[in-house]
Amino acid sequence: MPRPAASPRRAPKRRQPGHLAFVFRPLRLRWYDGEVAAIEAKDIYKAFGQASVLEGVDLSVDAGQRLGLIGPAAAGKTVLLKLLAGLDRPDRGSVAVGDKDLASLSEAEIMPIRRRIGMAFQSYALFDFMTVGENVAFPLARAGELDDDTIRARASERLRQVGLAGSEDKMPSELSGGMKKRVGIARATVTEPEILIYDEPTAGLDPVTSAKIYELLAGIQAETGGAVIAVSSDVEPLIEFSDTVAMLYDGRVAYHGAADEIYDAEQALVRQFVRGDLEGPL
Repeated sequence: MPRPAASPRRAPKRRQPGHLAFVFRPLRLRWYDGEVAAIEAKDIYKAFGQASVLEGVDLSVDAGQRLGLIGPAAAGKTVLLKLLAGLDRPDRGSVAVGDKDLASLSEAEIMPIRRRIGMAFQSYALFDFMTVGENVAFPLARAGELDDDTIRARASERLRQVGLAGSEDKMPSELSGGMKKRVGIARATVTEPEILIYDEPTAGLDPVTSAKIYELLAGIQAETGGAVIAVSSDVEPLIEFSDTVAMLYDGRVAYHGAADEIYDAEQALVRQFVRGDLEGPL
């Protein structure tokens, strides 16, 4: 007997802000010109040796928008994030933050733009020789714009906002995985950057902790009004969190559209990927 066709899966209802007890107060720390920038990639190509990773990727994120980036393993998602953050350069194409093309800038010219971008890495990337407070304070100390007392106060305030008040003197080795994620998010957002990039913010976490992380990201984004780009292999919660979703496949963007429409996308491979169907082109 033939297997019945899978019924269309609808996007889950979006969680309302304020569901969890994270309370945010603006830190009012902005040394840039005050204009929130969008980020845009045009015709991006990237290869490592003979292995082509990205082939003609176009992607844009408006200020105040949340973009979820999905795709199979080794689709180039993390590579694209590093290009968007100015941590690597494309072989061809442009990455613009506001009116600045990162690919055309020198290392000295790109440093001020990196301050406008906060990135939380999949592997936490916390300094194991620094305390939690020192890790969160690091971007502020590196900027050199504030005195030590103000920096410590800002770091403590951000830790309080992510539910880790009083953890300033702990070492990263004393924290759970979920706590390390929150410290990484606190560090990425302590400068109130205009663009926030999250690489697998809920990887390895249980569903309840994952929900808390996404609620935290939503609260921070509502506070700053910046653009958010997030990658996750846990597709359904990411779609719920996002306004728009882009799917990378075979080095190209297979889908870029509204998050609540992706379950009924025209492309069969996109529908199969987000629904988790066993049968299909993938």
